[in-house]
Amino acid sequence: MQFGVFDHLDRSDLALPDYYEARLQMIELYDRNGFYAYHVAEHHATPLGMAPSPSVYLSAVAQRSRCLRFGPLVYLLPFYHPLRLLEEICMLDQMSRGRLEFGLGRGISPIEATYFGLDPKQAQAQFEEALEVIQRGLHTDRLSFDGKYYHFDDVPIQLTTVQQPSPPMWYGLHSPESAERAAVRGYNMVSLDGIELARPTGIRFSEVWNATHPAKPQPKIGLCRFFVLADTDETALALAERAYTRWNLSFNFLFKLKDVVPAFGKRPGYAEALADGRLVAGRPETVARIMREQLEGTPYNYLIGQFAFGDLTLAQTQHSVQLFADHVMPAFATAGQEA
Repeated sequence: MQFGVFDHLDRSDLALPDYYEARLQMIELYDRNGFYAYHVAEHHATPLGMAPSPSVYLSAVAQRSRCLRFGPLVYLLPFYHPLRLLEEICMLDQMSRGRLEFGLGRGISPIEATYFGLDPKQAQAQFEEALEVIQRGLHTDRLSFDGKYYHFDDVPIQLTTVQQPSPPMWYGLHSPESAERAAVRGYNMVSLDGIELARPTGIRFSEVWNATHPAKPQPKIGLCRFFVLADTDETALALAERAYTRWNLSFNFLFKLKDVVPAFGKRPGYAEALADGRLVAGRPETVARIMREQLEGTPYNYLIGQFAFGDLTLAQTQHSVQLFADHVMPAFATAGQEA
């Protein structure tokens, strides 16, 4: 079992210069404690995401860490010209000497897409075309392409990645059907869903991976959870309720502003999140017990924690992470299957 971190960079009450510095101090803590990777979301025009340009933020992450791998979860491919994004991917991998993990997707918020003049109905097709451009560009020094959305001829490709043939690629999943597609393509995966949906999604991904890549070891099969750890269950639950409620307001900000219901990716309130396992709070022994129960009988080999969210202070988050690293991570050191 390996361990990672996921972060929306949702807005708190800190002034933004202090907010970014607090996050970068957390990066140093993750790095010191042996977390495998740090994954950051991309959102726009919403307090859910204070890293609307993941590449800018991750260039700072690269400088504040030594071993920690990092990357977007995910780059919203329709929001970029693929040639520009290809160059950013190569730069980040070079600047970090090969520590980039490349998450990709089309985005879950049609509202954000329309702010950029994009047609949400075209998002999947545009995603596929941009992905093809990037994949070609990672393996050639001259790139031509003639598609529906992108057209260019004989572009000299001056940048490459340290990791060959490419940095590891990631996809966020919400169903067994999407798990099948990701497994066939050879991606690492992560589920943010409650355990009743995450279990069949992970199992289906593993089955399809074994059938389509029989000679390869399984990749990272990631399960993401909000974690709040404290010295007592009561303290952790009180912190979690307050912080998760604040985070949930940020998640729903644009949907409430536009008076629409999320088409997919809807997140539950505090009580439901606690009940379905997306939110785990307590002292270390409690957290370890809950996660043993969730992971039993699943192929998940990579546990991803969302530790900094809502109105948790830097000190509260640091204490939570240190308890997790000191007590929960060792309890799972031999569990699961390492990729």
